[in-house]
Formats: sequence, structure tokens, C-alpha cells
Amino acid sequence: MDPDFSPGGGGPSFEFAFNEVNFSDRELRIEVVAGDDDAPGSSGAGAGGGGLADWARHRKRRREELLKEKESTTHMSDQTNCNEVEAEECDAYEENQEEPVAMIEESPPDVGQDAGDDAQGIDSSWTVVGTPILRVKTIYISSAILAAKSPFFFKLFSNGMKESDQRHATLRITDSEETALMELLSFMYSGKLTTTEPNLLLDILMAADKFEVVSCMRYCSQLLTSLPMTTESALLYLDLPCSISMAAAVQPLTDAAKDFLAVKYKDLTKFQEEVMNIPLAGIEAILSSNDLQVASEDTIYDFLLRWARAQYPKSEERREILSSRLLPLVRFSHMTCRKLRKVLTCTDIDHEQATKCVTEALLYKADAPHRQRALAADAVTCRKFAERAYKYRPLKVVEFDRPYPQCIAYLDLKREECSRLFPSGRIYSQAFHLAGQGFFLSAHCNMEQQSTFYCFGLFLGMQEKGSMSVTVDYEFAARTRPSGEFVSKYKGNYTFTGGKAVGYRNLFAIPWQTFMADDSLFFIDGMLHLRAELTIKQP
Repeated sequence: MDPDFSPGGGGPSFEFAFNEVNFSDRELRIEVVAGDDDAPGSSGAGAGGGGLADWARHRKRRREELLKEKESTTHMSDQTNCNEVEAEECDAYEENQEEPVAMIEESPPDVGQDAGDDAQGIDSSWTVVGTPILRVKTIYISSAILAAKSPFFFKLFSNGMKESDQRHATLRITDSEETALMELLSFMYSGKLTTTEPNLLLDILMAADKFEVVSCMRYCSQLLTSLPMTTESALLYLDLPCSISMAAAVQPLTDAAKDFLAVKYKDLTKFQEEVMNIPLAGIEAILSSNDLQVASEDTIYDFLLRWARAQYPKSEERREILSSRLLPLVRFSHMTCRKLRKVLTCTDIDHEQATKCVTEALLYKADAPHRQRALAADAVTCRKFAERAYKYRPLKVVEFDRPYPQCIAYLDLKREECSRLFPSGRIYSQAFHLAGQGFFLSAHCNMEQQSTFYCFGLFLGMQEKGSMSVTVDYEFAARTRPSGEFVSKYKGNYTFTGGKAVGYRNLFAIPWQTFMADDSLFFIDGMLHLRAELTIKQP
């Protein structure tokens, strides 16, 4: 069943047979009843009125209503019955509309048959009490064509009951679904739609999901993907209430929505206040990206806590969302040890989960570089260990308290990162701390002191601004081939005050071209390994 049509897929077109009595074996009676005025397609949305904002507002309101209903049902019966009710309500929300109402009439009403006889031909279980029928539309259909394109109609016409052999079938829909249903029925014959208007395409997509017409869902998805996207529409596409079995048909659309959000909010710091108002599905799309431009992974963690506290004021609900949906987005292995300590004491996070995340991160930091690269490249684990486009490069830091404060910071730079420094670029590391003071490393491409050639420089800076000063003994080293051992390049002693830095404009005492050459002594498997050792011997 469900072969694709041209232009949706290249199959045959039966457009000539749509609503033509000579090519039809049944009549489809469409009963249109009043629906929610705010539903998608209502108030003219079927003809292009309304808007995506109206569509989204209806969905939000419907979600809130169902959540209230779910809360009230937990007090209505025993736990087993509660679970059943909640599951049904959840399904109702996922459809966002009533289930398709379909009936088979035993026989068409003859001329002169009274209304009472006609009413007996309709299964009373489908009757909507108190919902008046606004109008009735009857069209001629081919059961074979509809059954071939839709499991819903296949079951309707082949359910083994005597009614399935009758000539008349009835569907009951809301007035907001009428235009979309007619477009859908026409598509099942022709493989074409008469609109590219986003609101109506969404209504048709929802109708196609409701009546299980996968080829139409795919076609609507393709059309919507080709149209200009906005934050509003992208969030709506991520929240499409399609059934699980139909989800694959709209996967290209949801993937395009995720890509749009990830690209638009690539610089998270720039859009941080705007992103604070984006719902959960959008947050997941944005923070799943490897291309986020953020200061460090610490920034991601802090933002998620802030977002969760604003969106979920109830602590129990917030802990659940953080545990199941948000924390898996954090790359703990690239957070600073200082921030990892705070993770362990965060009351919004389950302590057992926090301990597991921090332990895994520390084990990764202690692992050999080739093992780290393997984990970051592995398809199963890459999301947890892959680096983003951090503005400040992650470090490995080893700290000592005795016999005096000391730390060793390791900074690894890829060859392509170094190449992008030319002619005047800089790369800054994450901050690291020694004796309560924050420090950072910065790699530069700059002119040598005599301004005769470009070269690679490395500098050490103190982060905090202020009048406090601290004297530091420091040593810069780099791994070199062929031994792969760290070789000391420079040693020095410097008294830092806030905002001051010290270093060497030409760390390796060679021109930039020699440093970047294929046979360079300082790149091992495409990686430059730098080390800075800091010691404070004076109070």
C-alpha cells in the first residue's frame, strides 16, 4: 500500500477518477460539525487565514488543558485506571484532533424513507452528542484507490463486517478540517496539492497523519522544507503531533527545523535572552549542535540551569527535565574541574546522576589523547565527548598544594586551528586557578620583535582585574618529534596584577612557515601539545 505519486513519487495518477461516479464504487458522506474556533485551519486558516502563531497558541492551550485533566484524573480512580486514562489523554493530544470518525451505512436511504430509518443506518457509537451537523458533503470514491493509499481506509473497507460490503461510508470531521480533507482525498488520486500556503500545508499534513496517508505526509514535509523558515515555524515543526508510526515521513522537516535553529542561534551568548523563551524541543535542537560558539562548556551548563529554573518553577518537575532531557546535552568532559565541583553540590540535579557525570568526565580528562580522540569520533559516544566551537579552548590541569601552590596546564591545538591564526589571530584557553587566582593561556600569530617575519607566540595572563598582585614562576614546554617528550622552551618569573600577561612572541625561535611545515617538529599526528607550569613560592 501507499506507493508515491508523481510529483510526490513518480507513480500513476488517477486524477480523472476523483469524484466521478463512473469510476467509483462507493459514496463518501462527509458530515461537518462545529469545532474549536482556535483549532488549526479555523477562522479561515483552511483558506490561508490565521497564522502559525494562532496554530501554536492553540497547541499550547490544548497542552495546558490536558495537563490539568491529567492532574485531576489522578484522584479519580485506582492507579491502574489512572494510567489508562492518562495514556488515552496523551494520545488525544498527540493527534491534536478527534480520532477519525468513520461509519458504513447498510444501504442508501431510498426516496420516501423517513428520517427515523435513515438514523438507524448510522452506528450510534459514533454519534457526537450535542454537536450539530453544520453541513453534509457527498463525493464519489474508489475504495480500491483509497485503500491502496491509506491503512485507515483499507481497514474501513475490509474489516470483515457486513457493513464493509455496503456502498455508503460516512466520515465526521470538524469544520476546520474540511479544506484539508478535500485536498488530501484529491492527493490520494492525483499525487498533487493545489496549495503551497504553509498554514494549509500543516492542516493537510495533520489530516494525512490522521488518515494514515504517508505519501501525502512526505509530500507536505518536502514542500514545507523548501519554504523559508522562521524560529516560530521551526519550533512548530518540532512539535508536530504525528503518531510514532508516521514520524519517519516528517523526519526531513524536523531535521531541517533543528538545523535552522542550530545555525540561527549558533552564537548562544549573543542570543541568550531570546533563547531563554524557546521551549524544550528547540533547546534540545540548539544544544545538540557541535558548532555552538560559546565561551566554554561551563557556559552551556550555567545556561541550562538558568533556563530550567525559569521554565519549570516546581523543583520536582525541574529535576525530572534536567535528568532526562537536559543533562545529556552537556559535554561534562569539557567542563572545568572548578565547575564540575559545583555540579556535585547542585540541588537541582540528582546526586547519583551528578556523581556519574563528573566521574566519567574526570576519567576522560585523565585518558590518553588518542583514547580521547577515539571516544569523540565514536558514533555512539561522540555527543558526550565531541568538542564544540569553544571560544576558549579546554585545558587539562593538574594541581598541587604542597610544598607550595603549583599547577600544570596542558593545551592541545589542532594544526588547522593554528593555521587559522595567520596572520594576526589569537586563541584563548579556558581559565584555570592557582592559589585563588584565575589564569589563562593565549596562542598568537604575530610579528617577531624585529618585525621581519611572522611567528608563533605563547602568553600567560592573569584573569581577575584589580590591585592584587602575585609573583609566579612559570615554564613553557612543547612536545617534539621524534621522542614525543616535552621540551622546555622558556622559564621566567613574573609579578602579575589583574589584566597583565607575560610570554614569548616567538616560542620556537623559527618563522611561521617553518613552524607550520609538513615536517614541523612540533605537530604530532596533527596536534600541537603545549604545557605551562606555574608555581607560587612567595605568599
